[in-house]
Amino acid sequence: QVQLVESGGGLVQAGGSLRLSCAASGTTFSSYRMGWFRQAPGKEREFVAAITSSGGSTYYSDSVKGRFTISRDNAKNTVYLQMNRLKPEDTAVYYCGHYRSRAYFPSSLYNDAGALDAWGQGTLVTVSS
Repeated sequence: QVQLVESGGGLVQAGGSLRLSCAASGTTFSSYRMGWFRQAPGKEREFVAAITSSGGSTYYSDSVKGRFTISRDNAKNTVYLQMNRLKPEDTAVYYCGHYRSRAYFPSSLYNDAGALDAWGQGTLVTVSS
């Protein structure tokens, strides 16, 4: 069974940076796409970023493109989310996710929470103005 454990959340001022980490176990990590989603109070969970199994391709929501960077270290079974130039609207619980294996994976599936089969417990990021 896949287990994902996030860390690195906290309180930061607007314009600051944080790096989230997600350690995975119970999976052949290097074979799976990974992603980050977030959920703000009173809102639905939304896609933030995703990365292919090799790390060769990355995908971002328009709201974070140019400020956030997703990366992975397959030797450490860990995926990261570097968040720069944070804004108060980035405040949310951030969840690491493990995508289901599919023979055909169109890029439109990356922002579909139903395409994931495991989630971490979430880590809270609060950005003060």
